[in-house]
Amino acid sequence: MQKENTNRIKVMVVDDSAFMRKMIVDMVQEEPGLEIVAIAKNGQQALKMIPEHRPHVVTLDIEMPVLNGIETLEQIKELSDRPNVIMLSSYTQTGSQETLRALELGAVDFVGKPSGSISLDIKKVQSELIAKIKAAYQATTKVTFDQKKGNPFNSNREISQNIKQKLTNTQKNKLIVIGASTGGPRALHEVIPKIPQNFPGSILVVQHMPKGFTKLLSERLNTMSSMTVKEAENNDPIVPGKVYIAPGDYHLMVSKSSGIQGEDKWRVKVDQGPPVKGLRPCADILFESASMIEDMDLVGVVLTGMGSDGAKGIKRLKRAGAHIIAEDESTCVVFGMPKAAINTGLVDKILPLPAIAPEILNVIT
Repeated sequence: MQKENTNRIKVMVVDDSAFMRKMIVDMVQEEPGLEIVAIAKNGQQALKMIPEHRPHVVTLDIEMPVLNGIETLEQIKELSDRPNVIMLSSYTQTGSQETLRALELGAVDFVGKPSGSISLDIKKVQSELIAKIKAAYQATTKVTFDQKKGNPFNSNREISQNIKQKLTNTQKNKLIVIGASTGGPRALHEVIPKIPQNFPGSILVVQHMPKGFTKLLSERLNTMSSMTVKEAENNDPIVPGKVYIAPGDYHLMVSKSSGIQGEDKWRVKVDQGPPVKGLRPCADILFESASMIEDMDLVGVVLTGMGSDGAKGIKRLKRAGAHIIAEDESTCVVFGMPKAAINTGLVDKILPLPAIAPEILNVIT
């Protein structure tokens, strides 16, 4: 949606529940600078109302009659003047799967619906929703929706024979640490599947997502990647060919521990230490932890996302000799985290998303 000369962000709420519609409307209306311009009970109504009311951001429920959230999103992406979309999702298995599908289709982000003791959830959900509406307003619509036909995550896995041979011959193990937030799942699908099976190291990833969603994300990445991708667990060995995704609500770190034969090995550690600036997992925690490793080549990568997570951690990584990559603004959904990293002056390469996996391979070979 083209942004008009206005100081207010125009929001449309789409949900089949009258209770949820009222709750979301009340949340939005309490925030200065945000304005509710339309309310719809289902996707069919929403599609008729979007051209007239021209919202900047649509909050879209997933499970609705007549036309559900996924079906609606598929039609929104075809509009010439389209709003950015935030999905409202339940934390059920089905809800989580559909949410990841929505992110594939171009939704900017999602917010979990309040559950259990709603009175306790409400302020937390409101804070998250407002922050994500503002981020969605700034998000690059072209990046979120413009995709090649077919599976938007199809990636070219072909690696030149020269690089494959170099990977086979390399002696020192590698560790790649990645931080991502808004737009991250799509970005990770562009990076991880391009890394070949004989990659001589591990990849550790912090993606800001709630518990449950990270497990599904790792499973989806695993189906399309040559490396083995899984949600991280305590004591997972940091060995070549493995990708570990931080579990939602847990920090991801590295630690050295003795094996059965007494040898010291680097392993994964996850814990529920205090959130850092409201974040758990936190890329800064991962990056600072990885900087302790002296017997591996390190690469730090900061992908699309709102906020500044990772910017502090790359300072420690850089002192440890790491090569630092940040995603270029041209392919970011939200140019927050990469911008903060770039502003440190420590980033070695600023690259559009399709060039990041090749750069990782070039650096470590």
